[in-house]
Amino acid sequence: MIAVIDYGAGNLFSVKNALDFLGVENCIAKDAETIQKADGMILPGVGAFPDAMEKLKEKNMVSVLCEEATKKPLLGICLGMQLLFESSCEFGETRGLGLIPGHVVPIHAKNLKIPHMGWNDLKILHPCAMTQGIEEHTYMYFVHSFRADTEDDYISCYTEYGEQIPALVHKGLVYGTQYHPEKSGARGLKMLENFARLVEK
Repeated sequence: MIAVIDYGAGNLFSVKNALDFLGVENCIAKDAETIQKADGMILPGVGAFPDAMEKLKEKNMVSVLCEEATKKPLLGICLGMQLLFESSCEFGETRGLGLIPGHVVPIHAKNLKIPHMGWNDLKILHPCAMTQGIEEHTYMYFVHSFRADTEDDYISCYTEYGEQIPALVHKGLVYGTQYHPEKSGARGLKMLENFARLVEK
């Protein structure tokens, strides 16, 4: 069972619909107990980093996410990926979950529109369980104005938009996609399927 975490800052139903389409058992988790009972977790997210962290705190989900991520797979999507890092400078400095070393900073793409929105291809740096069956230069759908600043050791895939942008990050049982796999067609669904296989192990 994968818990899609509902904390009031995520487009969670598109993720749930994708899991339903794949036949992956899932539920919407609105409390710590449901997260603890699940075999894996997906943290979606849209909006601003400080607001999202505040909502996680209000629902008492910060400590449970950090604890459960040491025991079972966690996938952060878009803003949910950014929340995995130590901090963000969006609207001032805000602490994140600290599950992956690094910080969230604005995209500096000279002469390119911000947000980075649309289809862009992946360059595979360090293959991982999520990239199984995914070819180099596979296109995924992005919508974001900030990016992770982290060491290469934690970057499985990156994309380029005026600069290198971490697209798929990974540390231990924790994964994060800056793109939306649930909105990225067959290849995105393949990645969600790969994550579901991790959960089943």
